[in-house]
Amino acid sequence: MEPATVLSIALAAVCIGVTGYSIYLSFGPPSKELADPFDDHED
Repeated sequence: MEPATVLSIALAAVCIGVTGYSIYLSFGPPSKELADPFDDHED
């Protein structure tokens, strides 16, 4: 394979992995520990 193709595939895999992990953190079990600053300062 061409080096540019390998680099493109690796970069795409990293982007998909980071996106998947951030979705997991946002909506998965770890999201229970997140705090909403707007709920903390209701007036």
